[in-house]
Amino acid sequence: MPKFLSASPDSRLLPLPWETPLAEWPVDLLVALPRGLSRHVVRFIQVGDSVYAAKEVVEHLALHEYRLLQDLNRLNTPAVEPIGVITGREDAQGQSLDPILLTRHLEFSLPYRSLFSPGVRKGTVSRLLDAMVVLIARLHLIGFKWGDISLSNILFRRDACAFAAYLVDAETAEMHPRLSKGQRRQDLEIARNNLYGDFLDLQAGGLLLEPFDPLRLVDTVMKRYRDLWQELTGTEEFSGSEAERIEGRVRRLNSLGFDVAEMAIETETGSAGHSVIRIQPKVVDAGHHRRRLMRLTGLDTEENQARRILNDLDAYRFHTGQTIVDEAVVAHKWLTEIFEPVMGQIPLELRDKREPAQIFHELLDYRWYQSQREHRDVPLVEAVSGYIHEVLESLPDEAISHHDMIPAAKMHQLVNPFDPSQGFVEDGEDKPYDPWEDGTPEAAMPSHYLDIDALRARHHQG
Repeated sequence: MPKFLSASPDSRLLPLPWETPLAEWPVDLLVALPRGLSRHVVRFIQVGDSVYAAKEVVEHLALHEYRLLQDLNRLNTPAVEPIGVITGREDAQGQSLDPILLTRHLEFSLPYRSLFSPGVRKGTVSRLLDAMVVLIARLHLIGFKWGDISLSNILFRRDACAFAAYLVDAETAEMHPRLSKGQRRQDLEIARNNLYGDFLDLQAGGLLLEPFDPLRLVDTVMKRYRDLWQELTGTEEFSGSEAERIEGRVRRLNSLGFDVAEMAIETETGSAGHSVIRIQPKVVDAGHHRRRLMRLTGLDTEENQARRILNDLDAYRFHTGQTIVDEAVVAHKWLTEIFEPVMGQIPLELRDKREPAQIFHELLDYRWYQSQREHRDVPLVEAVSGYIHEVLESLPDEAISHHDMIPAAKMHQLVNPFDPSQGFVEDGEDKPYDPWEDGTPEAAMPSHYLDIDALRARHHQG
């Protein structure tokens, strides 16, 4: 009998055919979902309304990855949720089978191959690079050395106008109290090589066309990482008359989605007799806006979604004349008078299109466009109907529920719907139409989220 190691056991997993090699499982137990390439056999298992990713891997790697994913989840770092490890597997002839690592399928997530397509916009690629850089920096801040940074090991979720990146694979990773410069440098060198290969593969497959150059994309990732790491951890010196720059540094980090729990501040007298202040962030935690929104409303969102919703909450507070009222009280009124009534108008059959926070963000955009068209301030509740019919109904589903499961036998695009490495039956299939990626001109600056120089200029005056 197989052995189950799990911190959150699901009894529905017990009767599954663990004595069968994962590659030979019956298709009625599996669902074909988009995923990246893998050196191991990976399948998505459907158990009731739940979907789990199953990976067949040798025992010491399965246990190692399971423990590391547990650590990342405890530290609230973006990574898939570990469910358990099944060991002691044997086939009908008594031959040993590799253990299986189970993780929960990350809803509303997409692998990189689902996001790159011929004609992909510069802004989209720039936002994907930003998300990847933030994930790498967050992992390095907590002492996590990945050892295998690549596009295939990352999942992306929509986060307002940006993306959020999640770690998928941690086989080669190590957790340390703190990473040395050499460890970070080695991780980045692996990332450079892997990402260059990933981008070349996309280019060869016709998914990454001009003006995208694989080497330039990799160089962009490395530069943005260095800039972000310097902003998160670097030492800054200035004269005593510029003490307001301490607050400016904190605000810049908040703009990037990070909280500063501790700041080292030193003062000394310079050669000309003037005081010199030296500051360095000591403890930096990601999720600044997300934590504030959770504290005020209980809504669990991505970072940029939280930023956008908080902006609407602040606007509501101003327009209703409640600026002197405690913000927790205002947040409760906003939740019951704005957010919940609006989300209650979304038909149940359309709620798998986007996460609730993403729907609310897109609805705010739609209301702005509708107000421009009608030359009036369209109320949010009134804009919902137009958003549903003009936008939401035409979007592809990004959640997987038991109503939306695509039987593997109907997935004709891939030679093997469970193994993307075997390629497609026919090339040239178009990406599902997304009206939010069409019909608007390309921005002059694709992304400024990690434009550290722009943030410094913006906050220079305190």
